[in-house]
Amino acid sequence: MFRKILLTCSLVISFTYAANAAEEIALPEPELDGKVSVEKAIYNRRSIRSYSNKALTLKEAAQLLWAAGGQTIDGVTGPTRAYASAGGAYPLEIYLVAGDIEGLEAGIYRYDWKSHALSEVKKGDYRKELAGACYGQGMVKSAPATIVITAKYKKTTGRYGERGRTLYVPQDAGHLGQNVHLQAESLGLGTVMIGAFTDSEVAKVLGTPKDETPVYAMPVGSPR
Repeated sequence: MFRKILLTCSLVISFTYAANAAEEIALPEPELDGKVSVEKAIYNRRSIRSYSNKALTLKEAAQLLWAAGGQTIDGVTGPTRAYASAGGAYPLEIYLVAGDIEGLEAGIYRYDWKSHALSEVKKGDYRKELAGACYGQGMVKSAPATIVITAKYKKTTGRYGERGRTLYVPQDAGHLGQNVHLQAESLGLGTVMIGAFTDSEVAKVLGTPKDETPVYAMPVGSPR
């Protein structure tokens, strides 16, 4: 009987794992050699608040997500990600609020940097709700997608205390945000960094766990 219970549990776990794995949406591999130099991207970088009605491609979305926090090389303390992080804590989570992306249903997705894939959190177009949580900023509603960053502060404060909350996590977010900004520029896209929102309302729209706090929103699209 005990062996039967163990076998049943094992089958349930295996089935659950397989189901979760099947829900992941694999993304196109990132390009590592673009057509725009980093110097040119820095020089041309602007905050873009008006977007055309052109959809993003899945490849563009994948490139932006990888630039935000994808895996680069295996470092001394483990896999190194695209943004610098104090102590290699990597406290930031990356969400994609998709409204108009070719080849991807409208919905809210969490980016899995280890597998370079998306996991669906919610189905449907939540751009209007997210814009409302961002004090009605129209570019969030009109952009084809918005990348939202949340922070798990305990990943950093557990090691560095309050300094992790007041300095290191904000620094991490700044590093990540600039990556997205420069990558958008190199793709001929535009974005703007948004910090004006109601944390609890953004979290409600995203459906985040309680230990995550929104820190950045970046609508992205083709400049109008």
